[in-house]
Amino acid sequence: MEIQKNILVIDDEADLVELILYNLKKEGLTADSAADGETALNKIRKGKYDLLILDLMLPGIQGMELCRILRGDPKTSSLPIIMLTARGEELDKILGLEMGADDYMTKPFSPRELVARVKAVLRRSTEKPVSEKTLKIGDLDIDKERYSVSIKGRPIKLSATEFKLLLYLAERRGKVFSRDQLLDAVWRDEAFVEPRTVDVHIRRLRAQIEGDPAHPRYIRTMRGIGYSFNDK
Repeated sequence: MEIQKNILVIDDEADLVELILYNLKKEGLTADSAADGETALNKIRKGKYDLLILDLMLPGIQGMELCRILRGDPKTSSLPIIMLTARGEELDKILGLEMGADDYMTKPFSPRELVARVKAVLRRSTEKPVSEKTLKIGDLDIDKERYSVSIKGRPIKLSATEFKLLLYLAERRGKVFSRDQLLDAVWRDEAFVEPRTVDVHIRRLRAQIEGDPAHPRYIRTMRGIGYSFNDK
């Protein structure tokens, strides 16, 4: 029997929250809400949530700051987050992804699209690799059974999407993949993900696993083509 997923909607627009909760519950998901950052943080620390829908503009603790707090706590560092905002500037989107959001939506949006994204992010966060072997490359260890990564024995916290992207590249060392190929492989049929999202996740991966992200040892950029995992 499939375990029901629990979603926390963090937004101070009561009508929008009611609409989101209705559509999530209609799809068989359990959903709760919080109207400000402090309430949300207390609920997250006391409860068990599988995904957050987080508005950027909140009373008290802002969405970006709440995301930073959660990503800095080992207990919530891999908790999936879809960020919402009324602003549509490219910079806001990139900052949200850089801060650790798994996806990003600009208001107004279609409730059906939001539910589709929720399901897609939940699917990525619960999928497990078939292989149960550990992949060791240089100082990097990727445990496909435990879904964990370490550098020189030091655990690295990655989101489910980051892990899948790293594993996909590492298992195909030496091969070059375009952004579109990586989108197809990692994000699959998610029609709303932009190629720029790949760049943001690569940058976050490098910050975690590379000794010098400006001169990466593992994930190389092939100018005008895409990315490749160093096989030497």
